[in-house]
Amino acid sequence: VQNRNSIVQAAQQAPEGASKTPICYQCNKIIRGRYLMALGRYYHPEEFICSQCRKVLDEGGFFEEKGSIFCPKCYDMRYAPNCAKCKKKITGEIMHALKMTWHVQCFVCAACRTPIRNRAFYIEEGQPYCERDYDKMFGTKCRGCDFKIDAGDRFLEALGFSWHDTCFVCAICQINLEGKTFYSKKDKPLCKSHAFSHV
Repeated sequence: VQNRNSIVQAAQQAPEGASKTPICYQCNKIIRGRYLMALGRYYHPEEFICSQCRKVLDEGGFFEEKGSIFCPKCYDMRYAPNCAKCKKKITGEIMHALKMTWHVQCFVCAACRTPIRNRAFYIEEGQPYCERDYDKMFGTKCRGCDFKIDAGDRFLEALGFSWHDTCFVCAICQINLEGKTFYSKKDKPLCKSHAFSHV
């Protein structure tokens, strides 16, 4: 998430006691009295204007693009990207995700409809899901450790549950049972020697 307003710039008043005689970048004349400085250039306050609508920009900030100065409204009309969901211009906060740009309020979890913002998310069938809803809907927990089985983890299915390969162990002696004969008592795996003991 990025705040578009964080890149808005402000023209500065000349510092007190500046010795250099400023020349206005717009009209090329010597500036006597008050002047503004922006992008390393000097301006008469009334000549620091938007290159599109010609509005005076001494207050409210400005945007610079390819050497031209724009008021926020003209900049948005010309350069603000369109939202991948609603197709409208994005002003204010902007979300970059999946190689596209979105309004923050348009990039939401497909389940709970909450904006994802800077949180982790997962994609399932082209739809974004927040971590909590993804785990609830698509995540598989290991019966042995109760942690999620992530993509790429080695796991196995046994006793009607999923297990990390390292978590499928005898409930008594903790010997790994992957690929071995095992027994079950109350949905807990047991090795052969403990399956028939009275422990």
